[in-house]
Amino acid sequence: MTDAPEVPEMLLLRVRENAARADRDADSLSEEERARAEVFQRPADRERFLVAHTALRRELAHRTGFAPADVPLVRARCPVCGGPHGRPGVAGDPLHFSLSHAGDVVLLAFAGVPVGVDVEAEPSVAVVEDVARALHPRERDELGAQAPAERPAAFARCWTRKEAYLKGTGTGLAEEPSVTYVGTAEPPAEPPGWRIGDIAAPEGYAAAWACRRG
Repeated sequence: MTDAPEVPEMLLLRVRENAARADRDADSLSEEERARAEVFQRPADRERFLVAHTALRRELAHRTGFAPADVPLVRARCPVCGGPHGRPGVAGDPLHFSLSHAGDVVLLAFAGVPVGVDVEAEPSVAVVEDVARALHPRERDELGAQAPAERPAAFARCWTRKEAYLKGTGTGLAEEPSVTYVGTAEPPAEPPGWRIGDIAAPEGYAAAWACRRG
């Protein structure tokens, strides 16, 4: 898939609309995935996990020709420490994918190049005030220039862009959120070698994607 477009293919699912199918498809998960699902104490958390991971296997199977239960999922080496906990992928990298979920929303993305997506519920003003100090200095300045009522949506735009980018690179939060500037306004700022875009999300949520160029 070396000639894949720079905009990933994306799928947004609502948990409550897909929970029954996820229960039926739970046998497609690996033993490790089923064990992780059983750890959740809250039924809503378990339901969201099952919807996300059964949908991922189903969509990967459609794109690779494997049966859902046989998709060979692997972990890349972490680009920061070299440990086996980097970006998840399919053995041999026939395509790249990313998964995110929050509340009642599951978001998947697929591309021929490294990709990341993130979806988050918009935070409260108090949470923004507490967490915004972790952002890039320019992003903090942008938030501070906005009216308090506008800051949660702007922060959520910025944070999902940042998470998507860090998932795409495979570093995750091993890179401090203050390092890379993605901006709070529209359109997103794009780090060298990457494209970033906002995703239309249900009310009360924000979402974004990041894709390596070429």
